[in-house]
Amino acid sequence: MRYVHTMVRVTDLEESLHFWCDLMGLVQVRRNDYEAGQFSLIFLAAPDDLPRSEAEHAPELELTYNWGSSEKYETGRSWGHLAYRVDDIYAACQKLMDGGVTINRPPRDGRMAFVKSPDGVSIELLQEGDNLPPQEPWASMENTGDW
Repeated sequence: MRYVHTMVRVTDLEESLHFWCDLMGLVQVRRNDYEAGQFSLIFLAAPDDLPRSEAEHAPELELTYNWGSSEKYETGRSWGHLAYRVDDIYAACQKLMDGGVTINRPPRDGRMAFVKSPDGVSIELLQEGDNLPPQEPWASMENTGDW
């Protein structure tokens, strides 16, 4: 057995691709548009997880976009979050914040932060390796909302 992907539904495909690819840094692996079913499946992976050969498979995030749907998707209590390791948690959070993303749980400890996607998916960012030394503005930044 091996892990394949996690699927999340998105309400605005362009906004979601901007968040996941431009701000979070994921890479689009493939996209399938289904005219008959009026939906698209976009598969994303973290750059360091991309396969190095045909035999390998990256764990992926599948964005499902239902064309023309106005349904708002809600997250149940059984759902927690997605987690990604980053090379520099402060730089990652600054890039997201500069892109208009709220840092719900700032990386005060130089180790962990939480943000949400445009569709409310909670994302944990974890510092690769050792914690970074605490630094401002993060060290004194308060939590915002929930995650």
